[in-house]
Amino acid sequence: MKATFQKYILDFKQASGTSRGILQIKETYFLFVSNEYSEGVGECGLFRGLSCDDRPDYEEKLQWLCENIHREKEFLLSELIEFPSIQFGLEQALLSLNSNDKFELFSSKFTQGQDAIPINGLIWMGTEAFMLQQIKDKLKAGFTTIKMKIGAIDFNTELSLLKSIRKEYNANEIELRVDANGAFKPKEALEKLKRLSDYEIHSIEQPIKKGQWQEMARLCEDTPLPIALDEELIGIFDVTKKRDLLLTVNPQYIILKPSLVGGIAGSNEWIELSNEQNIGWWITSALESNIGLNAIAQYTYNLNVSLPQGLGTGSLFTNNMESPLEVINGSLQYNTSKKWNINQKGISQFLN
Repeated sequence: MKATFQKYILDFKQASGTSRGILQIKETYFLFVSNEYSEGVGECGLFRGLSCDDRPDYEEKLQWLCENIHREKEFLLSELIEFPSIQFGLEQALLSLNSNDKFELFSSKFTQGQDAIPINGLIWMGTEAFMLQQIKDKLKAGFTTIKMKIGAIDFNTELSLLKSIRKEYNANEIELRVDANGAFKPKEALEKLKRLSDYEIHSIEQPIKKGQWQEMARLCEDTPLPIALDEELIGIFDVTKKRDLLLTVNPQYIILKPSLVGGIAGSNEWIELSNEQNIGWWITSALESNIGLNAIAQYTYNLNVSLPQGLGTGSLFTNNMESPLEVINGSLQYNTSKKWNINQKGISQFLN
């Protein structure tokens, strides 16, 4: 077996704001594996400034993987424990290699175009006018769940946007989720959660910065609206520490980004632990290209999810590769009449 990797820069159609700053590009890597019979591709979705494997030796580790690709999968995954995005890229590439169709990693009604995955519409931070226009666009596009990034502009302005939605749509018509990306200070967080709860919010993601387990535990106990841990999960590799986190904080939900938590195996571990404690969860992409998003969507569908998932990021880039993935009426669908724009030599030809 042989393996190579290739770096690729995804360009946002428009600068996208979060409480961590403005995103204009997204760096990613493609992993190609081959043997004498077949070839496969996976995406190592590094997220600068967020991934725990945003390290100077990232490409060095990818090169090590390529040199050792002939070794057992479990050995490779264990050696990549501190590089969750590379773990996920390897899982994808091996599934792709062993599939009759390199892009059908999990055969299902989803990949056959017979069923869809409900998703939320993502509202990026910006001016009040910009955010309001995004909200109108998402509602017009048929979304019934909207996720709004908050924490970067004036909090009262953000509340007024939520209020404007609730004037026209009640909680049965539109589900509202908010994502603070750790923007609130612990001392002010509970008061802000109380003010947000006036607008029948489904949940808030990561209200305070990660690593403050006791403060987050108090928030989860006293909160008037459900809290979902997101960044809190990043960088926790040991199953005992994962269990300790969930037992200590006892959140209402956790959010799983496979590229950030160890791919399929890592996500499955978090799901098993959450189910033990009756903690809800859903899956979210982490701004991967359509290669990674395709893998996440197929994996997610096979989990028999019912909540809307966070998988609507494929249309954010100007130079994403075309795929059968389509967002229609607030759901992610697989249009079997559409083909990947990649020839038989693999995606490397497209990237060149």
